[in-house]
Amino acid sequence: MPLRSILRRSSNSLLLCTALAALLPAVAEAQPKPPAQSPTPPGSGKSITLVLKGEQRPLLHLAFPHIKGQETLSGDASTAGSDLESTLRSDLSYSGIFDIQGPEQLSVLQLTGDEEHDDELYRSLGNEILLSAELAQEGDKLVLTGRVIDLKSGKVIVGKRYRGGFSLARRIAHSFSDEIVLYFTGRRGISLTSIAFSSDRDGYKELYLMDYDGMNQRRITAHKSISLGPAWAPSGTSLAYVSFFGGAPGIYRVDLTTGAKSPLVTDGSLDTSPSYSPDGREIVFARSIGGNTEIFMADADGKNLRRLTHSFGIDTNPAWSPSGREIAFTSSRSGNPNIYAMDAEGTNLRRISFAGDYNDGAAWSPDGTHIAYASRRHGVFQIAVTDLVTLETHVLTSGRGSHESPSFSPDGRRITFSQQTSHGVQIFAIGLDGRGLRQLTTKGNNSGPAWSPYPPSDR
Repeated sequence: MPLRSILRRSSNSLLLCTALAALLPAVAEAQPKPPAQSPTPPGSGKSITLVLKGEQRPLLHLAFPHIKGQETLSGDASTAGSDLESTLRSDLSYSGIFDIQGPEQLSVLQLTGDEEHDDELYRSLGNEILLSAELAQEGDKLVLTGRVIDLKSGKVIVGKRYRGGFSLARRIAHSFSDEIVLYFTGRRGISLTSIAFSSDRDGYKELYLMDYDGMNQRRITAHKSISLGPAWAPSGTSLAYVSFFGGAPGIYRVDLTTGAKSPLVTDGSLDTSPSYSPDGREIVFARSIGGNTEIFMADADGKNLRRLTHSFGIDTNPAWSPSGREIAFTSSRSGNPNIYAMDAEGTNLRRISFAGDYNDGAAWSPDGTHIAYASRRHGVFQIAVTDLVTLETHVLTSGRGSHESPSFSPDGRRITFSQQTSHGVQIFAIGLDGRGLRQLTTKGNNSGPAWSPYPPSDR
């Protein structure tokens, strides 16, 4: 919860201002392929891995013609097939790894069906790899057979087969896309991840989930109160969050498999901003005590409470580091709110942010080397990212409307955040290189996005 909301509550009688997707039952049948940790790009005799670093990132030229077999599908199968193809194209395009030539660009080629001949035609347009896929219907199931081919050698370098119900078309596409990204980068794609957030679109501020691309938005709480600040458990199967439905703001847990809600920490006058330890055994959060807000820790079930900070300033919004050894948080102990980090025991305090006149809402990168946060510059909050070794900071966003509540994707290549727009507060995602800005929500006011870890079956 933003520190300024707590500051306002301190003087305004605590007024607030501010299902994980089911596992794919489809069967994925892998064809032989090189080990993911040592991918071999087309035409190379050496094993290399793409270096995904901003402007230095190379794009692989991918030919992706229409998926074959669509004309044989009808009814629900046809709709599902079209959805699968469009989702797969979107996933691969958004990955930032490929320069894709689709059916329109490839229509100039006179393909014969002879693979060796056609491969040369695809290469004549500058393509290095080809995605060849086919759809078929087996009863109430859709079957996707996909191959990624090195156009120089003609060899299949990724081959997968998926079978699932029509309702799983998008999930099948996400799964295949992530396998392709894994092959070329050594890191699984994020297409199967989710984003939790708070929204008032139905009249009350409740928690919602959506797919990583903003699709499939669904509500997961119905307290008819104020619920916000979702924090993922490392397992990816539950969320801790803050809700006022019991009166004073307390910390609760929702099981995304069953939908069951349970209290974690509700005995204080103000308990907010939960964050799980990487092993899921403990939570850290902010609590009001004696009119001030400090950082506390408890076991994951809310028991064994202990205090970590003792400051005359307000300490809030703790975030546990991926290593489990540090906790970042916001503190006004030096005057203006800034980002600090301390050991998990509350010792070895150090300041992280120095620019901007108000810094809040720390989020760790998955590798623990950077922290993103909202930094007020020239009267507007922007998303800033600080290197924890050099303390070098760059501002990721720009423009009007406050940008707040950053959260890293599990591969560390993107950040989701909320932004004030002319149509309310909406959630966006952007690449760590400042590219690929994508708006994810459009209804109501949406805040506090939290990107999920990889789903349990995909680790």
